[in-house]
Amino acid sequence: MNENVDNPGLKHSSTPSVNFSVIENYGEDLTDKVYITNPAIAREEELKKLMIVLLTPEKSGLLVGKPGIGKTAIVEGLAYLIQKNEVPNALKGYRIIKFSSNSLTGTMTVNGKNAMIINYLVEEIKHVEKTILFIDEIHTLIGGGTAGPMDLANILKPVLDRGDIKAIGATTTIEFDTYIVRDRAFLRRFEKITVEEPDENTTVKILMGTLPKIQKQTGVGFKYTNFIIEELMKTIVGATSEYKRIYGLAAMYPDVSLSVLTNAFSEALFANRDEVTITDVYNAIKNSKRIYPDTIIKELANFREKFKVICSDYGIVLPVVTLTDIETN
Repeated sequence: MNENVDNPGLKHSSTPSVNFSVIENYGEDLTDKVYITNPAIAREEELKKLMIVLLTPEKSGLLVGKPGIGKTAIVEGLAYLIQKNEVPNALKGYRIIKFSSNSLTGTMTVNGKNAMIINYLVEEIKHVEKTILFIDEIHTLIGGGTAGPMDLANILKPVLDRGDIKAIGATTTIEFDTYIVRDRAFLRRFEKITVEEPDENTTVKILMGTLPKIQKQTGVGFKYTNFIIEELMKTIVGATSEYKRIYGLAAMYPDVSLSVLTNAFSEALFANRDEVTITDVYNAIKNSKRIYPDTIIKELANFREKFKVICSDYGIVLPVVTLTDIETN
């Protein structure tokens, strides 16, 4: 990546030495987003740990966990709490700027000077206050990327030492063990926060809590009472438990369950309906590419039995699905 930036119209008033704002052009202000619900549902303990780390002098947070378990949601949850002023006084008024690691590994030319984007970012944040940098897939900046390892701790050291600039990184367990543990300078400045995969009951809570957001995004609601809806959520979570997921797709709670839930909404939208039905959930499980085909057959048989009475009450007929149906889907 190489960008030539010489447009004086892009001048950023808070950064007199650079007329290009990396924050505005590459960052996303999570504290400026509109949240329907708290994105970090059932993650109170991880949020508390993250806030305590951010309140610790000369320490920043590093979220470590398997893919799809909600590391980014935890950071968005912190942004949500900052919006609502429900954080310790020392964190009030902060903003969280999200960057993808890929956006920071490139170079660009400003006023004839070529340098890495992350160096321009460091120059810019010398002139801002109460800012938390969130860098997803941070391992690519310290050895996991194709451009070679970078001493990220030393690059950020001048601004992190100020105290009013903090950082949050996110990485997977494998990348942490492969790249980050070797960088002692990085580990001295970042406190590891392990993010575990939620259990089934917690994942059900996450799905229930995420429903308002999905309904707002799609304009589609659920047709049934909360009791039936919760039973459907339990069925989705049960159908996507650990040994039922296809190995190698990095499918974890809650991501794998949320993928089935959102596909149920897509089924309703495709049929031009404004309500999700039992049939939509049934088809979403049937069409899932993250569940073993033979497991899908068993789960759909359990589904038909579990919701037999409800289907009868609503006049719903759920077809028997064979392995051939799954394989040709």
